[in-house]
Amino acid sequence: MEMRYASHRLRKGRYSESGQIYLVTTVTHKRVAVFDQLTEARLLISTIREDARRGSHQTLAFVVMPDHLHRLLQLHQGSLSSLVGRVKSISARRLGGQVWQEGFHDHALRQEEDLVALARYVVANPLRAGLVERLGDYPHWDAIWL
Repeated sequence: MEMRYASHRLRKGRYSESGQIYLVTTVTHKRVAVFDQLTEARLLISTIREDARRGSHQTLAFVVMPDHLHRLLQLHQGSLSSLVGRVKSISARRLGGQVWQEGFHDHALRQEEDLVALARYVVANPLRAGLVERLGDYPHWDAIWL
């Protein structure tokens, strides 16, 4: 019950704006390390890339961690909730089960925030988590600046 309340709180007051850049974080159900396996992580990445080709947004950077996903994206059309929900739904169906916790966290970037620095922060998550010693050793991230 408390988890449902928390996800409801995350949606309260959410507003999507075309052209806005968002940092989105979504977590696996019960923080299970679903994406610590290559096949599952690559399936999620292919889902993210397929969805970006629909034209509703541009993915600027992402990193798939064992139990969560960070995406930096620019919304072109539709709502942020629809976009996130679509990727979560498609990936869960492809993986065959309950993968994601309800809700997600988003942060709309302000003009004064450094976009490239934030992208570096996103993709450096595996380093900070101690999963690798060099970012090049972690296979589940990408950024448009490469």
